[in-house]
Amino acid sequence: MTESLFDKIINKDIPADIIYEDEKSIVIKDINPQAPIHLLIIPKKNIPMLSSACEEDRELLGHLMIVAGKVSKMLELDDTFNIVINNGANAGQTVFHLHLHLLSGKALSWLPA
Repeated sequence: MTESLFDKIINKDIPADIIYEDEKSIVIKDINPQAPIHLLIIPKKNIPMLSSACEEDRELLGHLMIVAGKVSKMLELDDTFNIVINNGANAGQTVFHLHLHLLSGKALSWLPA
């Protein structure tokens, strides 16, 4: 498997603005933000996309959601944020290493209600 951009960030081969890191995940600022606060929550295990996850990834996927809540509290977002996961090129995924987008800081009216 080819090393992804996110693998290089996780391995500290290329710089990123790291907001949070633990043994299973890393949170960075998106370099092309779509909201005033746009973070990427990335598992250190390379799962190409959500539909590639398997039963053994259950705990890790839950961990990513807990990290989203933890980071939102760190940044005092007052529980006002969206989590987006793009799955596949036709859904807007450009880096094939699963990641969650945490978006906040403005009304995100483009999301379905």
